[in-house]
This record gives sequence, structure tokens and C-alpha cells, in this order.
Amino acid sequence: ALEPLSVGLAIGVAWALTGYLSHPSFYCSYVECCSSAGQRLNATALKVQLDTKLFGQHLAKDVVLKAVIGFSNNPNPKKPLTLSLHGWAGTGKNFLSQILAEHVHPAGLRSKFVHLFLATLHFPHDDELKLYKEQLQSWIRGNVSACPHSVFIFDEMDKMHPGLIDAIKPFLDYYEQVDGVSYTKAIFIFLSNAGGDLINRAALDFWTSGKHREEIQLKDLEPTLSVGVFNNKNSGLWHSSLIEKNLIDYFVPFLPLEQKHVKMCIRAEMIARGYAVNEEVVQAVVDEMTFFPKEQKIYSDKGCKTVQAKLDIHEDT
Repeated sequence: ALEPLSVGLAIGVAWALTGYLSHPSFYCSYVECCSSAGQRLNATALKVQLDTKLFGQHLAKDVVLKAVIGFSNNPNPKKPLTLSLHGWAGTGKNFLSQILAEHVHPAGLRSKFVHLFLATLHFPHDDELKLYKEQLQSWIRGNVSACPHSVFIFDEMDKMHPGLIDAIKPFLDYYEQVDGVSYTKAIFIFLSNAGGDLINRAALDFWTSGKHREEIQLKDLEPTLSVGVFNNKNSGLWHSSLIEKNLIDYFVPFLPLEQKHVKMCIRAEMIARGYAVNEEVVQAVVDEMTFFPKEQKIYSDKGCKTVQAKLDIHEDT
């Protein structure tokens, strides 16, 4: 027969072991956990990563860094952080959203708390708009219930059916709770090519007038961008209540990339592949890319989007 002392000791050890294994710091070292309420973003690390990996986008870096850090440091935000990133393909919108997601949840796009929606994949049919609205609300409600610090990224906004994104308006508004769920700690990011022409025109105007692109400020672009997107039937935000009710915190412009920025992208990709930087290869890749306007050839018409594919051709050079 077991002695009472032995039984008591065994129960005590089991209880202590159970408590240790279930402690968040131990448990979360093996299983991904939602960020704790007191956890703040590392502003220095985020800035370093943006400075070293996102090229030619002083506006986007400055606006997003300040917005995200301010939001992270606020213990009681009144609404979720909502960013709308605009610009031509290859300018860094997806890249920035991925970096941001990784700083909120280290697994980034692989995290179960980061949710990426692609308009052409998740919402392909015009006649299913009512169903998509219901699904979208259900997905967001369920995921924020599981993790208040969820991140939602909506890519291809310019291909989204008009009116669909308005389904999430209650979650972006200034409500402490909606049906018992608080959305105020979540982050919503919209990615769109819409408004790219407006941004490119403004950048070219600055260049034509002899000003440096770094002199462009948010106030030079954001009002025109928000109005342009609101009136663009192919923006996904056409006559959207999200704009009417001022629920998008920042419209973030991504400027067209100049040749020097494309070269930075090429060098960064070479380093990422473990190559020594070869300036002859860098120039060869740039020479295969196309630039606009036709006469001046200032801006890459695909940004850095084709850098990886073009570098593949020169891999053995």
C-alpha cells in the first residue's frame, strides 16, 4: 500500500509539473500564442528592417512606423488601426505589410493570427456578394475572438467587388465592442494599385520642378489619393462608407522607384542569395527593365517586381 506521504508527494509533484507546463512562457515557446496585452512592438528593430529592406519609400516608412508604434503603445485604442497602401506593382506594398505582420506575430504570414485575403482567390464571383459579406464578417469575428491582436491584410483591393469591403465597417468603427467582441487591438491593411497613377504624376511633377522626391510629404498626396480612390469604380473603395466615415487612418502612397532604387533591390537580392555583389550584373539586370516616361526613363514601370526573375538569368554570370 502507498504511504500517505508518498501519495501526497506524488500529487504535489504532478500539480507543480502541470502548472509549469501550462505556464504561458513555457507553453508559448512550443505553440504560437496571441500577443499579450502588454507586449509592445520593438520600434528600433522595425525601423532598422524598414531602412535596410524597403527602398525609395521615405513616406511609407515614416507614416507606417509612427502609426504602428503609436498604436502599439496605446493601452486603450478607440478603434483598430486601418492602413490603406497605394501604388504601382513592385513598389513595396506587400513587402511592408509582411514586415509589419512579422513584428506583430513573429511567424508573419505563416501565423494563425495573420490573415491574408486575395480578392481574385477568395471573392471571385460577382453574384456571390451577399455570401462573401457574411463569410467575411464571420471570419473576422471568429479570428478576433481568438486573438484580439489579429492582423488582416486585403490584397488586390482594386479587384474587389464594389461594396464588399463595407461589410467590415462595424469592426473598424469607434465601438468598444460589437456583439461582445472588441476589435480595437486588431490591425487592418488594404493593398491596392488604385491611385498609383495619381502618385506617379505627383512624383513626376516634383521631379520636373527640380525638387527631390524626399521633399514630398504626406499632405501633398493623401487628400488627392483618398478622393481619387473614393471616386474610382475599380478601387474596391468606390463610394465606400469606410472613407465617408473616416475609418481609414492613413492612405499611404508608395512612390514609383527610380533606377537607383531598383539597383538597391538587386543588390539586396544578391546578398540574400549569398552572392557577392557584382555591379556588372546589377547594371545588366537594370538594362533589361523598362522605365517611364518614355523620353526621360526615370521610373521603373514594374518597380522591383521582376528583379528576382531577371537575376535568375544572370545567376552564373
